[in-house]
Amino acid sequence: MESSTFRAVLGRFASGITVITARDADGIDAGMTVSAFSSLSLNPPLILVCVDRGSSAGPALEAASHFAVNILSDEQEALSRRFSQKDIDRFDGVGFTRSTHGPALLEGALATLECRVAARHPGGDHTILVGEVLDASMHEGHPLLYYRSGYRRLER
Repeated sequence: MESSTFRAVLGRFASGITVITARDADGIDAGMTVSAFSSLSLNPPLILVCVDRGSSAGPALEAASHFAVNILSDEQEALSRRFSQKDIDRFDGVGFTRSTHGPALLEGALATLECRVAARHPGGDHTILVGEVLDASMHEGHPLLYYRSGYRRLER
């Protein structure tokens, strides 16, 4: 299959946008925009995220024992774009609180999930992280969506 066809077909699947955060071994925050996120199990509560090994945050996320999933609201497109950029301090000027497990919980997120890494699996150019959900919170609002290479919002 041609890469361009595969990308175009997958672009027809609307997805929510998350920012995955963790702390590296030196206590420095790492984070990246991720649309490859899914629930996996209700009992026990498990989720999965796919982390691009080539991203600057990839090594910290792959090595972390805990991470957070910040599900973005439709008012956080700029935050999604920020955490997908390279060679910047993604957390500079970004409001967050610290999870009891270490990762940053971004202010204004529609929901957050605090996770312990339960498993890691290779997946092509990504690493699949399975997270056991330890804590979660949610807020009122609408999700930020991604469809056909662009950000979208639900009709209100």
